[in-house]
Amino acid sequence: MRRFTVAALTAATLGTALAAVPAQAHAGRPVLGPENCNATSCHFDVAPGTYDVTVLLGGDSAASTSVGGETRRSLLPETATAAGERVARGFTVNVRTPEGEPTGAEGTPGLDLVLGGSAPALADIRVTPARHTRQIFLVGDSTVCDQPGDPYSGWGQQLPQYLREGVSVANYADSGESTVSYLASPQLWGTVQPLIRRGDLVLIQLAHNDKQTDEATYRANLETLVAGVREKGGKPVLVTPIVRRWFNADGTLNNNTALLVNGLGVDHPAVTRSVAADKGVPLIDLTAKTKALVESLGVEASKSVYLYNEKRDNTHTSVHGATVYAGLVRDELAAQHLVPEGRVRM
Repeated sequence: MRRFTVAALTAATLGTALAAVPAQAHAGRPVLGPENCNATSCHFDVAPGTYDVTVLLGGDSAASTSVGGETRRSLLPETATAAGERVARGFTVNVRTPEGEPTGAEGTPGLDLVLGGSAPALADIRVTPARHTRQIFLVGDSTVCDQPGDPYSGWGQQLPQYLREGVSVANYADSGESTVSYLASPQLWGTVQPLIRRGDLVLIQLAHNDKQTDEATYRANLETLVAGVREKGGKPVLVTPIVRRWFNADGTLNNNTALLVNGLGVDHPAVTRSVAADKGVPLIDLTAKTKALVESLGVEASKSVYLYNEKRDNTHTSVHGATVYAGLVRDELAAQHLVPEGRVRM
């Protein structure tokens, strides 16, 4: 049975658990709290921007609570609490218009959060404008983006749950985009590049739709994206594309369809690795990591990672698959020290 509680706690309890959140914040603006929540969700009437969210989870009974928000983003993994226990957690969320895919619907104004888990219990919540945050921009296609509807999910949609307060994800990936179309669109690169600030990370995974892009153009486009990030003081990170679930008879993925070699013979992962090496750019080799994972699962078990059972789709990931792949990205962000120490949720 699912249950949800918004409990009124004593000032002493809140003072201990949420000491980092003052009663008034940012030039006299009051923090926003649980009065903005109902039995299943919270809505905060805030302007586009970046916000720190601190939650106090738990209730009189044992509980298990997760937090999602905006366009189906996973913001906090499911957290179990014992009866009477209160656990404080924090995350930072990007609020923008459009709230999901940059070329998609505008979505709803403000910040919308959804309480999930097997037995959700929210004791308290505080939302304040973020003053010190590292932004991670995502430049990518449909395998990365904030997908608007079930059963689809991009790995970028699941990445926020793996990051602690102080690091937020601004997912500007968009369905159907190639390096050519992404650079040409004012809603995409024309919007993203001016937003980049010194120290921000920009993860770039574009390949699935470069089906007719020749190698010289593909390489030049990646180099243009890298240079554009550095021009703004950001840190580019090249990400090779996730594999397609396309097995050979021997149970391997050693074929052009699976490994993103296009009709012109352009090996997208190889070119991406080459550009990263030539330009001194950090590389997350998601092709190699997802290939190893899918092959280890085998033909049948790997179906749950993609949308084979639902859509006979061997390219796009399920929520489960996107979560697993986001975990691979999380591991590399931590291993390569690409985010501040202590900001990755392991």
